[in-house]
Amino acid sequence: MTATIIWTIAAITVLGVLLAVVLYLVATKFKVEEDPRIDEVEKVMPGANCGGCGFAGCRAFAQSCVEAADLDNNFCPVGGNEVMKKVAAVLGREVKEKAPMVAVVRCNGTCSNRPLTNDYDGLKSCKVKAALYSGDTGCFYGCLGCGDCVAACQFGAISMDPETGLPVVDEEKCTACGACVKACPKKIIELRNKGPKGRRVFVSCVNMEKGAAARKACSAACIGCGKCAKECPFGAITVEHNVAYIDFNKCKLCRKCVAVCPTGAIHDVNFPTPAPKPEKAAPKPAEEAAPAPKPAAAKAASPETVKKEE
Repeated sequence: MTATIIWTIAAITVLGVLLAVVLYLVATKFKVEEDPRIDEVEKVMPGANCGGCGFAGCRAFAQSCVEAADLDNNFCPVGGNEVMKKVAAVLGREVKEKAPMVAVVRCNGTCSNRPLTNDYDGLKSCKVKAALYSGDTGCFYGCLGCGDCVAACQFGAISMDPETGLPVVDEEKCTACGACVKACPKKIIELRNKGPKGRRVFVSCVNMEKGAAARKACSAACIGCGKCAKECPFGAITVEHNVAYIDFNKCKLCRKCVAVCPTGAIHDVNFPTPAPKPEKAAPKPAEEAAPAPKPAAAKAASPETVKKEE
């Protein structure tokens, strides 16, 4: 019995050694050499692993940068241009600066603009809510208000406004990683150029219904009238599927479209409030002309004067 146990142990040991040798030989033969620059690039990355660059994480992004012929198609939204300059320095390449971007909520459906038609009492999730029905209001395209975008943001840049029922983006914290864009089942969040001094103009509506139906669902919806497109001198606005869209690459921030929009669906952000025009002073009432002096009454001739004249 003892001999059997010993032989069993010996056989298992020999088999283990043989398998280890085989694995070592296979690993040596098929070993893939990894470029050491991947580690160097990863060190200068922010380490957020947010996926905003389009890759699974910072290391995958670093590997892509090393293997790519140039850096034109690679950009880290969290680190921005400063991080990309460091990446370019590690790889000995040049990189073009890109305009900073920010998440924009394209929905005007506040509680006052978009009245409730029913009350949802299920799981508080926009994804689940969208799968069940169109939402609590007559607008099929608007924000569902459950805050999936808030949960998706790793940087605390989005919060729900209890007064309007819509998400609000803190542009100072937003890194334009795009996590909120992917989390929104209604696709109302878009990444747009932050603009000079944070100024930007956009259509805050994605409702593709015809004007009357859109206006019935939300009083501030875009009705696709096309007035903004006709007014824009730069060809930055197009109207497709009954809703207007402003191309931020063509927009010159003149804001003429804002002035002509009949529903207030176009928003202008971070523009200075125009100073109130001074009121014109009321004209002073004309001073009453002084009455002309009356001619002195001729003195009555005295009797002595009459005598002298005679």
